[in-house]
Amino acid sequence: MTVIEAVRWSPSGDAVRIIDQRLLPGAYVERDLRTVDEVCDAIRTLAVRGAPAIGICGAMGLVAAVRGHAVSTPHDFRQELRRAAARIREARPTAVNLAWGIDRMLRCAESANGSNAELLEKLTGEATAILDEDRAMCEAIGEVGATLLADGARVLTHCNAGALATGGIGTALAPVYIATRRGRRVVVYADETRPLMQGSRLTAWELQRAGIPVTVIADNMAASLMALGAIDIVLVGADRIAANGDVANKIGTYGVAVLAQYHGIPFYVAAPSSTIDVATPTGRDIVIEQRGREEVLHPFGTETAPFGVAVCNPAFDVTPAALVTGIVTDRGVVRGPYDFGAGWGGGSG
Repeated sequence: MTVIEAVRWSPSGDAVRIIDQRLLPGAYVERDLRTVDEVCDAIRTLAVRGAPAIGICGAMGLVAAVRGHAVSTPHDFRQELRRAAARIREARPTAVNLAWGIDRMLRCAESANGSNAELLEKLTGEATAILDEDRAMCEAIGEVGATLLADGARVLTHCNAGALATGGIGTALAPVYIATRRGRRVVVYADETRPLMQGSRLTAWELQRAGIPVTVIADNMAASLMALGAIDIVLVGADRIAANGDVANKIGTYGVAVLAQYHGIPFYVAAPSSTIDVATPTGRDIVIEQRGREEVLHPFGTETAPFGVAVCNPAFDVTPAALVTGIVTDRGVVRGPYDFGAGWGGGSG
């Protein structure tokens, strides 16, 4: 079983290396990000995506971006660090992991004394720790979630919450990988996930590469499959989980949750502790990113709607906690009623 690495240090150690996910599945291209502009552009244009992965990329990218300023005075170096951090932090607003990763790096800088070189070394260590912790959390989520998958389980997932979205084996797909390692047969149905097709382009690509049976379906086919009894469980990821258990994830997730409840199918969300935002009381308080009209009107170079038509293109929706059977975390499966407080959230895992 082959599982890819979506984000890591470049061999030279002076850049963050990503798989350019905009080009999949047609081409496999790795890019090295060294500047603030490159990091922000990669995050904003979805060259790197998935809440955990952009948190890691943001932290590692911050180090790469300020490396060239290490010859400045200590005051100027820290000023540049703060400027770069502010820009990267705002590259995408909905996924909490990006802000969490950047804020953690800034706390690390505030606690550090010494020369620029010593600060840079400490920041590099902190970013590496974020990557290593994410890998460990993915494995833990996989171990916990695998208990939900019987031999022969048929899993429906939406968007991509696998290795391409994290530093490790994924969140929603981690249980699939672990169950497969243990010899269980698991079949995945991947919603294509319009308008950017993360399910068909990315989830299907990485599962096929790993040798796991996967079938792509159009988003509007999920209800029919459920009605036919072809789905045993829904597993999705999350970009932000509010304190009350409301879940922000890729647009279309809410609809899948409604369908699952109607058909009596368990609906699970898999996410690391850093995705739980205890400072956000409910899903109504989550800022939903609005993306450009061209993603709907002209995706992948193909005109799909008349010129000048109005477009609504939210990147995410919010699934109410009442529709969530359980949240699979690195600490175990949490079931409602949800009330995440102190001890949960960014930095706790």
